[in-house]
Amino acid sequence: MSGQGKVYSLISRRRFQQMDVLEGLNVLITISGKKNKLRLYYLSWLRNKILHNDPEVEKRQGWSSVGELEGCGHYKVVRYEKIKFLVIALKNAVEVYAWAPKPYHKFMAFKSFRSLPHKPLSVDLTVEEGQRLKVIYGSVSGFHAIDVDSGTPYDLYLPTHIPGSIRPHAIVLLPQTAGTELLVCYEDEGVYIDTFGRITKDTVLQWGEMPASVAYLQSNQVMGWGEKAIELRSANTGSLEGVFMHKKAQKLKFLCERNDKVFFASVQSGGSSQIYFMTLGHNSLFNW
Repeated sequence: MSGQGKVYSLISRRRFQQMDVLEGLNVLITISGKKNKLRLYYLSWLRNKILHNDPEVEKRQGWSSVGELEGCGHYKVVRYEKIKFLVIALKNAVEVYAWAPKPYHKFMAFKSFRSLPHKPLSVDLTVEEGQRLKVIYGSVSGFHAIDVDSGTPYDLYLPTHIPGSIRPHAIVLLPQTAGTELLVCYEDEGVYIDTFGRITKDTVLQWGEMPASVAYLQSNQVMGWGEKAIELRSANTGSLEGVFMHKKAQKLKFLCERNDKVFFASVQSGGSSQIYFMTLGHNSLFNW
């Protein structure tokens, strides 16, 4: 099957660190620019840059900032019932925003947690048993939580068996646990804990090599991108369910998951990068 396509320039001169399409809200959310600001681009405005069929949309500003936030390191969009939360990791703080529908149509400040004892590098939000909100975040020391109501931070898991600092890869909220159980991935390991920091399984997820990036997929699997291979493992047990060897050693970074496809990019010096996608099939077979 072959064909021709056209590449459109939609947003120029902007370096993107993270992005997600939220179709129901008509926005593309991004961390971008030299100051790592959090910006929303309206999908209707981006679409009109291609089709040029709506003069009213063309007159409007096509993007807006979330607050005046700079230095954003990571964000996560969390849906709970009809509410969409946006939790953001900053240099020494975590901000939580909530989506306000019409007539506002934007994320508005909900909670702010500043002067944290550990700099947040990755962040998530859980709703314990449908009632208690807790921020979960990773740092170079381990994983921590903040009770949203009281604002009290506490340690969840500190991998003291590893000397020096660690690299937190992923925080996975395990399904069908009422928001109380997690898989936290760091370095070449992953451990199962609850939101009070108790170990829930003796199993330790062990990657075959140190991954550059780890992501949780809708199939209830975790994928790790190593320099030699991509591994696919069960989120519940950590067991290996698929592996794909690279033709040559390369560093890859997860971008997003859309339907049955996983998108990721090569991480190269000089700013250049190549985008790949992988199609997940039946019985955990996949190709790219």
